[in-house]
Amino acid sequence: MIRNEAEYQEAATRLQQEATRLEEHRKHLQSLGLNDEEATRALDPLRAFHLQLVEEVQSYERLKRGDVGELLNLHGLGHTLVSLRIARGLSQRELAGLLNVHESQVSRDERNEYHGITVERATKILDAINVRMRSAFEQPVRRDMPMGAEARL
Repeated sequence: MIRNEAEYQEAATRLQQEATRLEEHRKHLQSLGLNDEEATRALDPLRAFHLQLVEEVQSYERLKRGDVGELLNLHGLGHTLVSLRIARGLSQRELAGLLNVHESQVSRDERNEYHGITVERATKILDAINVRMRSAFEQPVRRDMPMGAEARL
């Protein structure tokens, strides 16, 4: 996950470099006599890395536009907190200032996606970035049913 503008700029540069590298590698493989199918198979690992990088850059760009998505049952809360900071246009340094902690603490917490965060701490972060969380509870899932089966009742 891209967490700040510097990482975004680095990823965007790498993305351009990887696109050039992929094309150069394809030409090289074809010059060795590989047909299109063989060249494609040989390039698949590089293309997979390239597509992952594209996805990360696009995800950061969505966050910068404020498209955070939704949180279900607090799974991914840490990822969501990072996403919300980005969507609010705050740097890690600015969040650290709002929380009255050192920037390295925010960086470390975000790198670990706030693993093991307490509700109290999550609330402080949400308050600091001026985001309110709203909860709604749906009908409990019956434990004796396979996932999704309750929807068929």
